[in-house]
Amino acid sequence: MKFSLGKWCVFLFLLASVHAEEWSGKKSSFHSFNQYDFSVGELKCKVVVPENIADGKPWVWRARFFGHEPQTDVALLEKGFHIAYVDVAGLYGSPKAVGRWDAFYEYLTTAKGFAKKPALEGMSRGGLIIYNWASKNPETVACIYADAPVCDIKSWPGTGEKGKKMLSAYGFTPEQAEAFKGNPVDNLKPLAAANVPLLHVVGDADTVVPVVDNTALMESRYKALGGSIQVIHKEGIGHHPHSLKDPQPIVDFIVGHAAP
Repeated sequence: MKFSLGKWCVFLFLLASVHAEEWSGKKSSFHSFNQYDFSVGELKCKVVVPENIADGKPWVWRARFFGHEPQTDVALLEKGFHIAYVDVAGLYGSPKAVGRWDAFYEYLTTAKGFAKKPALEGMSRGGLIIYNWASKNPETVACIYADAPVCDIKSWPGTGEKGKKMLSAYGFTPEQAEAFKGNPVDNLKPLAAANVPLLHVVGDADTVVPVVDNTALMESRYKALGGSIQVIHKEGIGHHPHSLKDPQPIVDFIVGHAAP
């Protein structure tokens, strides 16, 4: 079913009248917490519900690779955060992906009463959508946790053979992709102006998403803009594994900025 903007508004208004914690769709278990898989229009969504919901309904918005290295998400569920996800696979943070995030944000904040400022969590290529959405909506972001994030499509997947799907998602020729100035590394000014704090976790030996072309560039540019960014370096580690064995530094960062 396709929705016009007007129909979306009516749809969300009607949804807002139902009880906030009534979830439809397939119910399953996410590390002992209730997970719901459901659709909103054309959106394919997941939400994991904490046993004891924190005041203000704080939430973490997971981008790509849902359930991978779940230790941070589990720790935050235990603190009363919801974990939310909407499928943008194969879109590489393109405008179509941002549009899906816009619609999901409206649904969760309007129909479900979620906090207006979520924490964004993106691993690897998930860095593209968290930063592209955040730069468009900086006033609605509590903080960003990015893990070995892709911050420039020229770095990964690149504009060659491996980047064909990305080029299709953006509607770019290789030359247009090379000249594109809408990457996360290019759009930090709105985030700095909104005082959005950033945390990156990277493996210094990452050859898939090299630190020098991605996080290091983000760090230098964000600091130059007066922004707050912390980078946790894992010496001798490549692109995998993501996260930290003990996620406490990540949890503390998110709770410190996204909890009411």
